[in-house]
Amino acid sequence: MEAEIVQLAASGASALVGLMVNEAWSQVKPRFAALFGRGREADVAEELEETREELVEAAENGDESAARGAQAEWERRLRRALRDPQVATRLQGILDEFAQKRPEQAAGSVHNEISGNARVEGKVVQAHTIHGLSL
Repeated sequence: MEAEIVQLAASGASALVGLMVNEAWSQVKPRFAALFGRGREADVAEELEETREELVEAAENGDESAARGAQAEWERRLRRALRDPQVATRLQGILDEFAQKRPEQAAGSVHNEISGNARVEGKVVQAHTIHGLSL
């Protein structure tokens, strides 16, 4: 069960951070605020919006580390929240709903994005981490 929680937390955090800089954010933010909120939804919504603003600013400045930091922060919080089985069910529902709204990435499709320059000599090894939802 612990491995499933870790995987769900990673998938959830990845989706959350991806959605923060996407047109669906206004629809998804209240759902995540409620997921984390437990009576403090307004406070959590503010924290989520602060993270979003940091990500937008970082993207404008070419800072890719901000997304990794935000994802790690929200993944830790999700792991704690997922101790409650109802939270896991609600999170999975959000992830499933979002996946259904992305027809441009149908099941079995692959989306690769490469940035920067690299010079490679010798053998090339390509590795991927695949989670339930790829943004």
